[in-house]
Amino acid sequence: MIIRAVIEWDEESQTYSATCPELNFVSSFGDTKDDAIANLKDAIQLLLKPIPDEFLEGNSSKEVIELAL
Repeated sequence: MIIRAVIEWDEESQTYSATCPELNFVSSFGDTKDDAIANLKDAIQLLLKPIPDEFLEGNSSKEVIELAL
């Protein structure tokens, strides 16, 4: 998967920020561009990771469905 990210230098915090507008503006930061990009990749992987089944199980009257987009 190839996605676009915006890398910016934040003068106030003296760090780089990395934001992905295509994925609900998930973002991260780092002391270097490479750190910010690596941290953003981690954040994206967590965002896209499926929810574990134990969080979907329970005694409530909820229905779990799968959607193909």
